[in-house]
Amino acid sequence: MTTKAELACVYSTLILVDDDVAVTGEKIQTILKAANVDVESYWPGLFAKALEGVNIKELITNIGSGVGAASAAAPAAAAAAPAAAESAPAKEEKKKEEPEEESDEDMGFGLFD
Repeated sequence: MTTKAELACVYSTLILVDDDVAVTGEKIQTILKAANVDVESYWPGLFAKALEGVNIKELITNIGSGVGAASAAAPAAAAAAPAAAESAPAKEEKKKEEPEEESDEDMGFGLFD
């Protein structure tokens, strides 16, 4: 369950990011005071610490799309495939003959017997 303090810190963080201001506990607290929102003293610092080193704008634009992770992985996989093919000699794979499964009809009884 999201609390009022968590939401207030999230909104304060979004305001700071939108204005291209570094997200710090003090700046979050300043916005909360300006909005007359009282939160426990640990919330702003907790949010600032959790978002340290995170590109929030990129996170917001890529959230839910799934395209960012897939598009980054596709070129890497495409580059790795030819390299793997060149390093390993081509081996002719032998097809293993799998015995065909016997059906119920072959055993002398069926569904409607």
